[in-house]
Amino acid sequence: MSRKPVQIMETVLRDGHQSLAATRMRITDMLPELEQLDNVGYFALEAWGGATFDTCLRFLDEDPWERLRTLKKHIKKTPIAMLLRGQNILGYNHYADDVVTAFVKKMVENGIGVIRVFDALNDVRNLEVAMKAAKESGAHVQGVCVFTISPYHTIESYITLARQLVERGADSICIKDMSGLLRPYVAYDLVKALKADPKVGVPIQLHTHYTSGMGSMTYLKAIEAGVDVIDCALSPFALGTSQPCTETMIAALEGTEYDTGLDRHLLKDAVLHFAKVKKSLAEDFKLKTNFDVDTNVLDFQIPGGMLSNLYNQLKEQGIEDKYQELLEEMPRVRAELGYPPLVTPTSQIIGSMATFNVMIGERYKMVPREVKDLARGKYGKTPMPVDESVRAKIIGDEKIIDYRPADDIAPQMALLTQQLAEKGYPNASIEDVLSYALFPEVALKFFAKHR
Repeated sequence: MSRKPVQIMETVLRDGHQSLAATRMRITDMLPELEQLDNVGYFALEAWGGATFDTCLRFLDEDPWERLRTLKKHIKKTPIAMLLRGQNILGYNHYADDVVTAFVKKMVENGIGVIRVFDALNDVRNLEVAMKAAKESGAHVQGVCVFTISPYHTIESYITLARQLVERGADSICIKDMSGLLRPYVAYDLVKALKADPKVGVPIQLHTHYTSGMGSMTYLKAIEAGVDVIDCALSPFALGTSQPCTETMIAALEGTEYDTGLDRHLLKDAVLHFAKVKKSLAEDFKLKTNFDVDTNVLDFQIPGGMLSNLYNQLKEQGIEDKYQELLEEMPRVRAELGYPPLVTPTSQIIGSMATFNVMIGERYKMVPREVKDLARGKYGKTPMPVDESVRAKIIGDEKIIDYRPADDIAPQMALLTQQLAEKGYPNASIEDVLSYALFPEVALKFFAKHR
C-alpha cells in the first residue's frame, strides 16, 4: 500500500471557538493544553487572526500581540497559523501598503509561521502586498481560493485563481469553504484538477464548515482526490457551524493509505479540557454554543454564524416573522451586486443591504456606505459586473474604481504614530500603532487601561 498521509491543521484555538463561541476563548483557557497540542504532530495550529484580534481588545481585555507571544512561548514545534484578510488585514476596510507590510512583518516576528491570506472578492490585486511581505518575512504563505457558487465560479475559474496566487509566491493553496457549500463530488473534481495542473504544483489544503452537514464527506472525497491538508477542530469545538472533528477524521483514516499517523489517544486530555472551556464560555458570556445542521445554507449561501446574527437583528426590531423573506432576499442582492463570495466583509455588506430592503419594504431605498463602496469597486473587482440598474439607483454616475483600490491610500504609519503621540502615547510600540490603525476607538480604550 503506497502511503499518502493526510495532514491536519487544528482550529480549536481560532476558528473552532470563533464559529461556536463568538471568538470568546481566552488565552487562560488555552494555556493548560498548548504543550500537549504542540506534541500531537499537526501540520499547524491555527491560533490567531480572523476575529480574534478584535475580540481580544474589545471583549476580553487582552492584548492580541501579547497573546501571540504567549502562544509562541508554549508552541515550539508546530507552526502557528493565522487568517489574514489581505489588504483589509484584520479590519473591515483597506489599509495603506505600509500598514499591511508592517503588520505582516510584526506578526511573523512575534510568532506566526503560516499565513493564510484571502480577499473577499478573490481579487489578487488585494493580496499582493501582504503576500510579498509574508514571503520576505520567511513565513509559509498560503494563497486562498474563496469557494462559492455562482454562474461565474467554475473549476476553471479556481484554477486560474490558484495559478495567479502561485505566481505571486504562494507556498500552498487553500480552498476556503466558509459556508459549507462544497459538495463531496465537487470537492473531488476541484482538488483533482488543482493537483493535476502543472502551473499550480503546490500542496492543496481544504477548509470547510459543517453548517450544511456535508463537511466530513467533503473531506473524504477531497482526500481521495489527493488533498494534502484538512482543517479540523477537536470535538468540543467541532461540527455545527465549525469544522469537521479532528478525532473522527483521524479514526476514519486509520489503517488506510491516507492514515494521518496521529495518535488520537494523545488528544484525550485536550478534549476533556476544551469541553469544560466550552461550558464555561457559554455560562460566562451567555452564549449559545450548539448549532444544528442548517441546510438553508445550500440555497441561501449565508455563512452559519451570520444566520443567527441576522435573526437576532430582526428580532430586536420585532420583525422576526420576516426571517424567511430575508433569507430569500440575500441571494437576490448578491446576484445584483456581482456575486461576491459571502465572507468577511462582503457577507456583512450583502446581509445589511438585504436586511434594510426587508425592514423598509422597498428595495435599495436606504443604502449603507459599504454597499455603495462595493458597487463602486472600492473593495476590488466583483466576480461579475454589478447590475447596471441597481448601480444607477445606489451610486448614480459616480466614478468607478477599476484599478487596485489601495493605490488611492497614502502611507499611514507615520500619521498614525503621530496621532497616538498626540493622544498621550509618544513611545507607542509598532504593535500598538497597528492595533490603533485597525480598531482606533477600541484600542484607545484598551491603552487607557493598560498603558
